[in-house]
Amino acid sequence: MRVLRVLLVLLALAFCTYSVVDQWDATTRAFREMSWATLAGSLAVGLAGLFTWMLGWRTFLAGLGSPLALRPAFRISAISQLGKYVPGKVWALVTQIEMAREHKVPAERSFGSTLLAVASSTACGLAVASATLPLTSAAAREKYWWLFPLAPVMLAALHPKIVTWCLDTMLRLIRRPPLEQPVSLGVTLRAVGWTVLGWVLFGVHTWLLCVAVGGDGAGLPFLATGAYALAFVAGFLVFIAPGGIGAREAALTVVLTPVLPAGAPVVVAIASRVLLTIADLLNAGAALLLGRGPGHPAARPPEPSEPGEPGLPGQPGEPGNEPAPEALVRGTPQTKEGP
Repeated sequence: MRVLRVLLVLLALAFCTYSVVDQWDATTRAFREMSWATLAGSLAVGLAGLFTWMLGWRTFLAGLGSPLALRPAFRISAISQLGKYVPGKVWALVTQIEMAREHKVPAERSFGSTLLAVASSTACGLAVASATLPLTSAAAREKYWWLFPLAPVMLAALHPKIVTWCLDTMLRLIRRPPLEQPVSLGVTLRAVGWTVLGWVLFGVHTWLLCVAVGGDGAGLPFLATGAYALAFVAGFLVFIAPGGIGAREAALTVVLTPVLPAGAPVVVAIASRVLLTIADLLNAGAALLLGRGPGHPAARPPEPSEPGEPGLPGQPGEPGNEPAPEALVRGTPQTKEGP
Protein backbone atom coordinates (compact mmCIF):
# COMPACT_ATOMS: atom_id res chain seq x y z
CA MET A 1 0.00 0.00 0.00
CA ARG A 2 2.89 2.38 0.68
CA VAL A 3 4.19 1.89 -2.87
CA LEU A 4 0.70 2.25 -4.38
CA ARG A 5 0.11 5.37 -2.32
CA VAL A 6 3.33 6.94 -3.60
CA LEU A 7 2.37 6.05 -7.17
CA LEU A 8 -1.08 7.58 -6.68
CA VAL A 9 0.44 10.80 -5.33
CA LEU A 10 2.89 11.00 -8.23
CA LEU A 11 0.15 10.30 -10.77
CA ALA A 12 -2.13 12.91 -9.19
CA LEU A 13 0.73 15.44 -9.21
CA ALA A 14 1.29 14.74 -12.89
CA PHE A 15 -2.37 15.42 -13.71
CA CYS A 16 -2.41 18.54 -11.51
CA THR A 17 0.72 19.85 -13.23
CA TYR A 18 -0.71 19.13 -16.67
CA SER A 19 -3.97 20.94 -15.90
CA VAL A 20 -2.07 24.03 -14.73
CA VAL A 21 0.49 24.03 -17.54
CA ASP A 22 -2.24 23.51 -20.12
CA GLN A 23 -3.83 26.80 -19.01
CA TRP A 24 -0.63 28.57 -17.95
CA ASP A 25 -1.25 31.81 -19.87
CA ALA A 26 -4.82 32.09 -18.60
CA THR A 27 -3.69 31.26 -15.06
CA THR A 28 -0.95 33.89 -14.95
CA ARG A 29 -3.33 36.47 -16.40
CA ALA A 30 -5.93 35.61 -13.78
CA PHE A 31 -3.43 35.93 -10.96
CA ARG A 32 -2.09 39.25 -12.30
CA GLU A 33 -5.59 40.73 -12.08
CA MET A 34 -5.87 39.94 -8.36
CA SER A 35 -3.90 41.05 -5.34
CA TRP A 36 -1.82 38.57 -3.42
CA ALA A 37 -3.86 39.38 -0.31
CA THR A 38 -7.06 38.35 -2.10
CA LEU A 39 -5.49 35.16 -3.42
CA ALA A 40 -4.10 34.26 0.01
CA GLY A 41 -7.46 34.91 1.67
CA SER A 42 -9.33 32.86 -0.90
CA LEU A 43 -6.81 30.01 -0.50
CA ALA A 44 -7.14 30.10 3.29
CA VAL A 45 -10.93 29.94 3.14
CA GLY A 46 -10.71 27.08 0.62
CA LEU A 47 -8.44 25.17 3.01
CA ALA A 48 -10.96 25.73 5.79
CA GLY A 49 -13.74 24.42 3.56
CA LEU A 50 -11.82 21.23 2.79
CA PHE A 51 -11.07 20.73 6.49
CA THR A 52 -14.74 21.19 7.38
CA TRP A 53 -15.80 18.59 4.83
CA MET A 54 -13.27 16.20 6.33
CA LEU A 55 -15.00 16.67 9.69
CA GLY A 56 -18.29 15.70 8.06
CA TRP A 57 -16.79 12.46 6.73
CA ARG A 58 -15.20 11.77 10.14
CA THR A 59 -18.61 12.25 11.78
CA PHE A 60 -20.19 9.66 9.49
CA LEU A 61 -17.32 7.22 10.14
CA ALA A 62 -17.72 7.60 13.90
CA GLY A 63 -21.47 7.13 13.57
CA LEU A 64 -20.90 3.81 11.81
CA GLY A 65 -18.76 2.58 14.72
CA SER A 66 -15.18 3.59 13.88
CA PRO A 67 -14.24 6.88 15.55
CA LEU A 68 -10.86 8.25 14.48
CA ALA A 69 -8.69 10.86 16.12
CA LEU A 70 -8.36 14.11 14.20
CA ARG A 71 -4.79 13.52 13.02
CA PRO A 72 -5.29 10.15 11.27
CA ALA A 73 -8.67 11.27 9.91
CA PHE A 74 -7.08 14.34 8.35
CA ARG A 75 -4.21 12.27 6.93
CA ILE A 76 -6.50 9.69 5.34
CA SER A 77 -8.81 12.31 3.86
CA ALA A 78 -6.07 14.64 2.59
CA ILE A 79 -4.01 11.98 0.83
CA SER A 80 -6.94 10.03 -0.60
CA GLN A 81 -8.49 13.18 -2.09
CA LEU A 82 -5.60 13.40 -4.53
CA GLY A 83 -7.24 10.42 -6.24
CA LYS A 84 -9.97 12.69 -7.61
CA TYR A 85 -7.43 14.22 -10.01
CA VAL A 86 -6.85 10.83 -11.65
CA PRO A 87 -9.41 9.98 -14.36
CA GLY A 88 -12.22 7.87 -12.94
CA LYS A 89 -14.17 8.31 -9.71
CA VAL A 90 -12.93 5.31 -7.74
CA TRP A 91 -9.35 6.16 -6.82
CA ALA A 92 -10.15 8.42 -3.90
CA LEU A 93 -12.60 5.85 -2.51
CA VAL A 94 -10.21 2.90 -2.86
CA THR A 95 -7.33 4.83 -1.31
CA GLN A 96 -9.48 5.99 1.60
CA ILE A 97 -10.65 2.44 2.33
CA GLU A 98 -7.14 0.99 2.24
CA MET A 99 -5.62 3.75 4.38
CA ALA A 100 -8.40 3.37 6.94
CA ARG A 101 -7.54 -0.33 7.24
CA GLU A 102 -4.28 0.72 8.88
CA HIS A 103 -6.40 2.00 11.77
CA LYS A 104 -8.49 -1.17 11.96
CA VAL A 105 -11.49 0.40 10.25
CA PRO A 106 -13.51 -2.31 8.44
CA ALA A 107 -13.90 -1.75 4.72
CA GLU A 108 -17.70 -1.70 5.06
CA ARG A 109 -17.55 1.33 7.35
CA SER A 110 -15.04 3.19 5.17
CA PHE A 111 -17.16 2.48 2.11
CA GLY A 112 -20.35 3.60 3.84
CA SER A 113 -18.90 6.76 5.36
CA THR A 114 -17.35 7.87 2.08
CA LEU A 115 -20.56 7.32 0.12
CA LEU A 116 -22.50 9.18 2.80
CA ALA A 117 -20.05 12.09 2.68
CA VAL A 118 -20.31 12.29 -1.12
CA ALA A 119 -24.10 12.04 -1.02
CA SER A 120 -24.42 14.72 1.66
CA SER A 121 -22.06 17.13 -0.12
CA THR A 122 -23.98 16.67 -3.39
CA ALA A 123 -27.42 16.97 -1.77
CA CYS A 124 -26.42 19.98 0.33
CA GLY A 125 -24.73 21.56 -2.70
CA LEU A 126 -27.93 21.28 -4.71
CA ALA A 127 -29.90 22.62 -1.75
CA VAL A 128 -27.57 25.63 -1.42
CA ALA A 129 -27.79 26.29 -5.16
CA SER A 130 -31.59 25.94 -5.09
CA ALA A 131 -31.86 28.39 -2.20
CA THR A 132 -29.60 31.05 -3.71
CA LEU A 133 -29.66 30.92 -7.51
CA PRO A 134 -33.31 30.90 -8.67
CA LEU A 135 -33.79 34.40 -7.24
CA THR A 136 -30.37 35.76 -8.22
CA SER A 137 -29.41 34.18 -11.56
CA ALA A 138 -31.60 33.98 -14.64
CA ALA A 139 -28.81 32.10 -16.44
CA ALA A 140 -28.85 29.34 -13.81
CA ARG A 141 -32.64 29.07 -14.00
CA GLU A 142 -32.54 28.68 -17.78
CA LYS A 143 -29.60 26.29 -18.16
CA TYR A 144 -29.56 24.22 -14.96
CA TRP A 145 -33.22 24.26 -13.88
CA TRP A 146 -33.37 20.47 -14.08
CA LEU A 147 -30.89 20.11 -11.20
CA PHE A 148 -32.89 22.12 -8.67
CA PRO A 149 -35.78 19.64 -8.22
CA LEU A 150 -33.24 16.98 -7.26
CA ALA A 151 -32.29 18.85 -4.08
CA PRO A 152 -35.29 17.87 -1.88
CA VAL A 153 -35.19 14.31 -3.22
CA MET A 154 -31.51 13.88 -2.33
CA LEU A 155 -31.92 15.52 1.07
CA ALA A 156 -34.80 13.15 1.86
CA ALA A 157 -32.62 10.22 0.75
CA LEU A 158 -30.18 11.05 3.57
CA HIS A 159 -32.71 9.79 6.13
CA PRO A 160 -31.05 7.00 8.17
CA LYS A 161 -33.62 4.35 7.20
CA ILE A 162 -33.11 5.00 3.48
CA VAL A 163 -29.34 5.26 3.89
CA THR A 164 -29.13 1.98 5.81
CA TRP A 165 -31.21 0.12 3.23
CA CYS A 166 -29.17 1.51 0.33
CA LEU A 167 -25.79 0.75 1.91
CA ASP A 168 -26.77 -2.77 2.97
CA THR A 169 -28.09 -3.44 -0.54
CA MET A 170 -24.85 -2.22 -2.14
CA LEU A 171 -22.73 -4.23 0.29
CA ARG A 172 -24.80 -7.33 -0.43
CA LEU A 173 -24.29 -6.85 -4.18
CA ILE A 174 -20.50 -6.77 -3.75
CA ARG A 175 -20.70 -9.71 -1.34
CA ARG A 176 -19.67 -7.86 1.77
CA PRO A 177 -21.30 -8.16 5.21
CA PRO A 178 -23.90 -5.52 6.15
CA LEU A 179 -23.17 -2.64 8.49
CA GLU A 180 -23.04 -3.59 12.16
CA GLN A 181 -24.96 -0.46 13.17
CA PRO A 182 -26.93 2.09 11.16
CA VAL A 183 -26.04 5.75 11.17
CA SER A 184 -28.35 7.70 13.46
CA LEU A 185 -30.37 10.82 12.68
CA GLY A 186 -28.24 12.85 15.09
CA VAL A 187 -25.03 11.81 13.36
CA THR A 188 -26.54 12.62 9.96
CA LEU A 189 -27.61 16.09 11.11
CA ARG A 190 -24.15 16.86 12.55
CA ALA A 191 -22.44 15.71 9.37
CA VAL A 192 -24.85 17.74 7.24
CA GLY A 193 -24.10 20.75 9.43
CA TRP A 194 -20.37 20.42 8.73
CA THR A 195 -21.12 20.01 5.03
CA VAL A 196 -23.28 23.12 4.83
CA LEU A 197 -20.63 25.11 6.69
CA GLY A 198 -18.14 23.90 4.08
CA TRP A 199 -20.39 25.20 1.31
CA VAL A 200 -20.56 28.59 3.03
CA LEU A 201 -16.75 28.71 3.18
CA PHE A 202 -16.43 27.79 -0.49
CA GLY A 203 -18.94 30.53 -1.22
CA VAL A 204 -16.71 33.05 0.57
CA HIS A 205 -13.76 31.69 -1.43
CA THR A 206 -15.62 32.39 -4.69
CA TRP A 207 -17.00 35.74 -3.52
CA LEU A 208 -13.50 37.06 -2.73
CA LEU A 209 -12.39 36.23 -6.27
CA CYS A 210 -15.48 37.88 -7.75
CA VAL A 211 -14.88 41.08 -5.78
CA ALA A 212 -11.25 41.11 -6.92
CA VAL A 213 -12.29 41.28 -10.59
CA GLY A 214 -14.87 44.02 -10.17
CA GLY A 215 -17.98 42.28 -8.90
CA ASP A 216 -20.23 44.09 -6.44
CA GLY A 217 -23.79 44.20 -5.16
CA ALA A 218 -25.58 43.03 -2.05
CA GLY A 219 -26.61 39.75 -3.67
CA LEU A 220 -23.13 38.79 -4.88
CA PRO A 221 -22.20 36.65 -1.82
CA PHE A 222 -25.34 34.53 -2.30
CA LEU A 223 -24.83 34.29 -6.05
CA ALA A 224 -21.16 33.31 -5.63
CA THR A 225 -22.05 30.61 -3.09
CA GLY A 226 -24.79 29.15 -5.25
CA ALA A 227 -22.65 29.38 -8.38
CA TYR A 228 -19.82 27.39 -6.84
CA ALA A 229 -22.20 24.80 -5.36
CA LEU A 230 -23.91 24.31 -8.71
CA ALA A 231 -20.57 24.16 -10.54
CA PHE A 232 -19.20 21.57 -8.11
CA VAL A 233 -22.23 19.31 -8.52
CA ALA A 234 -22.10 19.68 -12.31
CA GLY A 235 -18.42 18.74 -12.29
CA PHE A 236 -19.09 15.75 -10.06
CA LEU A 237 -21.72 14.42 -12.45
CA VAL A 238 -19.19 14.38 -15.33
CA PHE A 239 -17.57 11.03 -14.54
CA ILE A 240 -14.83 11.10 -17.15
CA ALA A 241 -13.38 14.45 -16.09
CA PRO A 242 -10.83 14.20 -13.24
CA GLY A 243 -11.89 16.58 -10.49
CA GLY A 244 -14.71 17.88 -12.67
CA ILE A 245 -12.24 19.80 -14.84
CA GLY A 246 -14.03 21.68 -17.61
CA ALA A 247 -17.59 21.08 -16.45
CA ARG A 248 -17.10 22.99 -13.20
CA GLU A 249 -15.51 25.97 -14.94
CA ALA A 250 -18.23 26.01 -17.61
CA ALA A 251 -21.05 26.09 -15.04
CA LEU A 252 -19.31 28.74 -12.95
CA THR A 253 -18.77 30.91 -16.01
CA VAL A 254 -22.40 30.63 -17.14
CA VAL A 255 -23.78 31.72 -13.77
CA LEU A 256 -21.26 34.54 -13.16
CA THR A 257 -21.26 36.06 -16.68
CA PRO A 258 -24.32 38.33 -16.19
CA VAL A 259 -22.96 39.89 -12.97
CA LEU A 260 -19.22 40.30 -13.68
CA PRO A 261 -17.32 42.40 -16.23
CA ALA A 262 -16.55 40.85 -19.61
CA GLY A 263 -13.93 38.11 -19.33
CA ALA A 264 -13.96 38.16 -15.51
CA PRO A 265 -15.99 34.93 -14.98
CA VAL A 266 -13.32 32.89 -16.77
CA VAL A 267 -10.66 34.52 -14.60
CA VAL A 268 -12.60 33.59 -11.45
CA ALA A 269 -13.16 30.01 -12.62
CA ILE A 270 -9.49 29.46 -13.43
CA ALA A 271 -8.24 31.12 -10.25
CA SER A 272 -10.65 29.04 -8.14
CA ARG A 273 -9.52 25.82 -9.81
CA VAL A 274 -5.82 26.58 -9.31
CA LEU A 275 -6.21 27.75 -5.69
CA LEU A 276 -8.24 24.71 -4.66
CA THR A 277 -5.75 22.43 -6.41
CA ILE A 278 -2.99 24.11 -4.38
CA ALA A 279 -5.14 23.63 -1.26
CA ASP A 280 -5.43 19.88 -1.95
CA LEU A 281 -1.67 19.64 -2.48
CA LEU A 282 -0.93 21.58 0.72
CA ASN A 283 -3.27 19.31 2.68
CA ALA A 284 -1.63 16.19 1.25
CA GLY A 285 1.84 17.54 1.99
CA ALA A 286 0.89 18.39 5.56
CA ALA A 287 -0.66 14.94 6.00
CA LEU A 288 2.51 13.23 4.79
CA LEU A 289 4.61 15.30 7.18
CA LEU A 290 2.32 14.54 10.12
CA GLY A 291 2.68 10.79 9.70
CA ARG A 292 0.06 8.23 10.52
CA GLY A 293 -0.36 8.95 14.21
CA PRO A 294 -2.48 6.95 16.65
CA GLY A 295 -6.16 6.49 15.90
CA HIS A 296 -9.06 5.47 18.04
CA PRO A 297 -9.68 1.72 17.93
CA ALA A 298 -12.63 0.41 15.99
CA ALA A 299 -15.75 -0.63 17.84
CA ARG A 300 -14.74 -4.28 17.62
CA PRO A 301 -11.31 -4.77 19.17
CA PRO A 302 -8.74 -6.65 17.08
CA GLU A 303 -8.06 -10.27 17.81
CA PRO A 304 -4.94 -10.72 19.96
CA SER A 305 -1.93 -12.21 18.23
CA GLU A 306 -0.86 -15.73 19.01
CA PRO A 307 2.33 -16.22 21.02
CA GLY A 308 5.36 -16.50 18.82
CA GLU A 309 4.03 -14.07 16.20
CA PRO A 310 5.82 -10.80 16.97
CA GLY A 311 5.02 -7.71 14.97
CA LEU A 312 1.37 -8.55 14.30
CA PRO A 313 -1.21 -5.84 15.02
CA GLY A 314 -2.75 -6.15 18.44
CA GLN A 315 0.48 -6.66 20.42
CA PRO A 316 0.60 -4.15 23.28
CA GLY A 317 3.56 -1.85 23.02
CA GLU A 318 4.19 -2.47 19.34
CA PRO A 319 4.75 0.68 17.26
CA GLY A 320 1.58 1.71 15.46
CA ASN A 321 -0.82 0.39 18.09
CA GLU A 322 -2.32 2.01 21.15
CA PRO A 323 -1.81 0.11 24.39
CA ALA A 324 -4.73 -1.58 26.01
CA PRO A 325 -6.61 0.44 28.63
CA GLU A 326 -5.40 -1.93 31.38
CA ALA A 327 -1.81 -1.17 30.44
CA LEU A 328 -2.46 2.55 30.73
CA VAL A 329 -3.95 2.08 34.20
CA ARG A 330 -0.88 0.17 35.35
CA GLY A 331 1.32 3.02 34.07
CA THR A 332 2.74 1.29 31.04
CA PRO A 333 4.14 4.07 28.84
CA GLN A 334 2.42 4.55 25.51
CA THR A 335 4.63 4.11 22.50
CA LYS A 336 4.67 6.70 19.77
CA GLU A 337 4.44 5.85 16.14
CA GLY A 338 6.91 7.18 13.64
CA PRO A 339 5.96 8.65 10.29
